[in-house]
Amino acid sequence: MNFIPKIPLADWIESIVDWMESNLGGVFEGLSKIIESVVEFFSWLFLLPHPLLFIAILGILAFLIGRVPLTLFTVIGFLVIDNLGYWTETMNTLGLVVTSGIISVVLGIPIGIWSAYSRTTHRIVSPLLDFMQTMPAFVYLLPAVTFFSLGVVPGVIASVIFAIPPTIRLTYLGIKQVSGELTEAADAFGSTSWQKLFKVELPLAMPTMMAGVNQTIMLSLSMVVIASMIGAQGIGATVYRAVTQLKIGQGFEAGLAVVVLAIVLDRFTQNLFKSKKRGA
Repeated sequence: MNFIPKIPLADWIESIVDWMESNLGGVFEGLSKIIESVVEFFSWLFLLPHPLLFIAILGILAFLIGRVPLTLFTVIGFLVIDNLGYWTETMNTLGLVVTSGIISVVLGIPIGIWSAYSRTTHRIVSPLLDFMQTMPAFVYLLPAVTFFSLGVVPGVIASVIFAIPPTIRLTYLGIKQVSGELTEAADAFGSTSWQKLFKVELPLAMPTMMAGVNQTIMLSLSMVVIASMIGAQGIGATVYRAVTQLKIGQGFEAGLAVVVLAIVLDRFTQNLFKSKKRGA
């Protein structure tokens, strides 16, 4: 294969990155300030009440949406996190995950709806999602650091890129699975496109869409440790330091906090929709 010259793909990519740095620096700086402000707001909000008060609030929410088993796990799990001394780091991580999840949902659901309505959009978006889901997560750190420097902002950007595909895919799938007879009935009653979307298709697609949101939140949390390599603070940074310094006990404690946070977020998002279905 030596007779075929190597494609200068790396040079092309670096040229594109240099052009974006030169011409879109103001945009990236503005985005960075907005994202940093949102993360700081959520971290401040979660750290505002005393840990015991925050745990009591979480316990009440858990009882409302998941009854006794989820309540017991949530209260005991967060009491253990506070007892081990990782409360601040866990709340900072929760702020990062919530910010990443909100950005992914705000961007992902409209793109999923657009893909369901436009075959051309789906043909363009689908291979991009394949690319995003198969590319190693570490690769996303490079452009994030290039455009947003070190800190929590590139961590959020990398998490969004890594976590947004399930929301887009399952929003598209949920709308495409809506029965054609129901949409025809909506058309027959003279519904507009917006009425058909918001009163027929989105309510019926909601279980599938919520499964996508749940996966997106879990993927955002799975990026916590990786994002700590580029300066994102939180419990992931503690895990990363413990690994690099071979502190097995500290690594286990911090990892346990991540596990508790992951299980609580997973059960909350799953039971939240089930509660709505029971109440309907």
